[in-house]
Amino acid sequence: MRIARIEVIPLGAELSAPRGPSILTYRRRETLFIKITTDDGLVGWGETYRLAGVEGALRDALTPLLVGRDPRELRKLHAAMRSATFDTGFAVGGMDLALHDLLGKALGMPVYQLYGGALRGSVEAYASLPGYYDDRDPEAHWLDEAEALVAQGFRGMKFRIGRFELRREARALSEVRRRLGEDITLMADANAAYTADQALRMAAVLRELEFEWLEEPLPQSGYLGYPELRSKTPLPLAGGEGLLNRSAAATALARGCFDIVQPDVSICGGIGETLFVGELASLSSVRCIPHCWAGALTLAATLHVCALLPESSRLHGNAAPLLEFDVTENPFRDNVVVGEPFALRDGCVDVPNRPGLGVEIDEAALKRYGAQAG
Repeated sequence: MRIARIEVIPLGAELSAPRGPSILTYRRRETLFIKITTDDGLVGWGETYRLAGVEGALRDALTPLLVGRDPRELRKLHAAMRSATFDTGFAVGGMDLALHDLLGKALGMPVYQLYGGALRGSVEAYASLPGYYDDRDPEAHWLDEAEALVAQGFRGMKFRIGRFELRREARALSEVRRRLGEDITLMADANAAYTADQALRMAAVLRELEFEWLEEPLPQSGYLGYPELRSKTPLPLAGGEGLLNRSAAATALARGCFDIVQPDVSICGGIGETLFVGELASLSSVRCIPHCWAGALTLAATLHVCALLPESSRLHGNAAPLLEFDVTENPFRDNVVVGEPFALRDGCVDVPNRPGLGVEIDEAALKRYGAQAG
């Protein structure tokens, strides 16, 4: 078996209602799908984020490196990709997902079986909220959205915070907690909106409201200041979605940056790398809850990772991994797959159990979003 062809497929779509976190507003969504076809017609799909330079690395560096190679030699190919890109996780991660999908299909088994079998067949999902409108106050929609998500079956949700004055947002979050009650798990993501002092003040508020964690309140470049903030904050500090490879993750963990590390399969170099980060984190009693804000393929890969990650405690079910389920308008998850592989049941999403990543791509639907990619 040899790789015959690799296609890098940019996708784009305008959002019907622009939304965003503290620091920006998204008016469109974009992603990159990767299709690997072998000489005997087998197809593997991957995905990564459409950021500057990623498409070029996939097409100009990784495609000529992989065409003609045996896709079943996954470890050898992964090492070659890391070397060819100076360990650029975005490009390597997207291609790694496609290679895992291909290998699982070639062997007739789901990706989690390639690593010795799943520890769990479904993963509890928390809703990752879209954030702010530019023309509506958060008080006008946070509570209604939260109650709607509970009605859909979510038992946890994460709010984007930091755009408005701290005391104002604290009052709004207090009302959310009062209305939802103590049985719903709440988290907060500040998307680098705060100074260290502001982060500490908000962390104290969130602790009183029994939030689960505060995520990435400071700028993420090098995660500078995170160890110092972690030593003072009264609730768990989460972060790490921007870690580009295992070296960056190892350094951040050694520095004590996080209570909860959040590697992304399409950013840190792929499925095996995310599992490596999770195992490394467990040695420091740091919980691993992967980041995911992408389409169907990254979500499927994240589910396989969550099926494989160990729990953070020996008490079964006490600290199992969670699935970040983006509830922003998401055509690259909802409109490009056959069937409903990510249906929420009793607050959980089943891990796909068909060969490879376990999702079937509707290529006709891809063409519609490819035309909008720009």
